[in-house]
Amino acid sequence: MSNFWRLFFSIIIALPLTFLILPAHSAPILITQITAGDFLELGVDKMRQGDYQEAIENFNQAIALEKDLAVAYSDRCLAYLQLQDYHQAIADCTQAINFAPDNFEAYLNRGVAHYRQGDYPAAIVDHNRAIALKPYDFRAYYNRGLARAGDGKDSEAILDFNLALTQIPRITSLLLADIYNDRGLAHFVLQDTQAAMLDFSLAIRLNAKDYRAYFNRACACGRNGDDFGAVRDFSQVIKLNPSNAQAYVNRGIAQYRLGYHLAAIADLQKASEYFENQGKRVAYEKTLDLLKNLRQKISFATEIALL
Repeated sequence: MSNFWRLFFSIIIALPLTFLILPAHSAPILITQITAGDFLELGVDKMRQGDYQEAIENFNQAIALEKDLAVAYSDRCLAYLQLQDYHQAIADCTQAINFAPDNFEAYLNRGVAHYRQGDYPAAIVDHNRAIALKPYDFRAYYNRGLARAGDGKDSEAILDFNLALTQIPRITSLLLADIYNDRGLAHFVLQDTQAAMLDFSLAIRLNAKDYRAYFNRACACGRNGDDFGAVRDFSQVIKLNPSNAQAYVNRGIAQYRLGYHLAAIADLQKASEYFENQGKRVAYEKTLDLLKNLRQKISFATEIALL
């Protein structure tokens, strides 16, 4: 089984340094100069609306007025993260840290940018610094856990996920589900399938609409030889995410092992169609090869049975 699903948290947008306070009564209209704080507030509003390119322009204007406005660099980093421009995001976070060495959000965001680039050691270093600044913020532990898992340090990742679970507010059930899901993946890599199954089940209990935990639990069922459980969970993945071609492939394999040959062929055919439509040529061709081999095995088994 393959294609496990990991998550990591989005970062909170820093609030602007200045606010406009409207008087309670009418007053003469004054013409005032637009400040860096005004552009910063406009950029934050654009970020909330999902207009990241326009937000960057606003942050550029804020920086043009105040070259050392650390929060503008930190917020512009967030916009670049959303646009997947990780090189620029790292540059902006570094500049924010130069102006404000204790900027927790800048270390956290730069760690995320390093993680997305696959530079796990650098991500770990940044999250270490973030944890030193705010030892009670679950995000840094969670993100460091992801970086450690990416770096092959799954035992250490589990320790970080445990710490994140002790710090996260209990009301955020969806975020809790993410942590349990990722801790389950670390247990899975360490061959502790029982612990992995428990974590995936907890994630599903907290967020029954997220197909990723079902997918991961289905893979764990397959490793345990529980093909019925695998079919059950892959079916739920398909219900929640109907175009998930990999779920069709894996369910087809489980169906075949259970002796449901026609269902297995139907699943692989469906998977090949989705892979082709999604432009995933390599996966499409591999699925066709698997389908061909499966049909040959079924034909051979049928011939033996007739002898």
